[in-house]
Amino acid sequence: MSMVSEFKEFALKGNVMDLAVGIIIGAAFGKIVDSLVNDMLMPLVSKVIGELDFSNFFIKLAAGPSGVPQTLAELKKAGVPVLAYGNFITIVINFIILAFIIFLIVKQMNKIKRSVIPPAPPAPLPAPPEQVVLLTEIRDALKSRNN
Repeated sequence: MSMVSEFKEFALKGNVMDLAVGIIIGAAFGKIVDSLVNDMLMPLVSKVIGELDFSNFFIKLAAGPSGVPQTLAELKKAGVPVLAYGNFITIVINFIILAFIIFLIVKQMNKIKRSVIPPAPPAPLPAPPEQVVLLTEIRDALKSRNN
């Protein structure tokens, strides 16, 4: 089998196409959750905590040039090394929300699957071999004779 035909067979399998669609939808969904966290939740959290802007939570690891505004974006632009833990907090919250939403979706899909597709009955046990049947009959006959 040539490499081209082998690749064609691999790429056109249903699982690969499903995976590609899942990645595309996941990327778009990630942007929605990112916007939800950055544009809606973090401003509310900042308001409750006291007008804090998580994006500007950072620690300078070196002194920057004088005259540079002390914001994260300006310090990064000036090449000052900073530990931007505010962005990390935002991304962790983003991940937790995304993981929870995916959990709810999977939970709902499993619930729908159980209601639509009834569980399969257990497979019947195979018939015992003829020797086992004969030995069982002999045992039962001996028991009934002794009683």
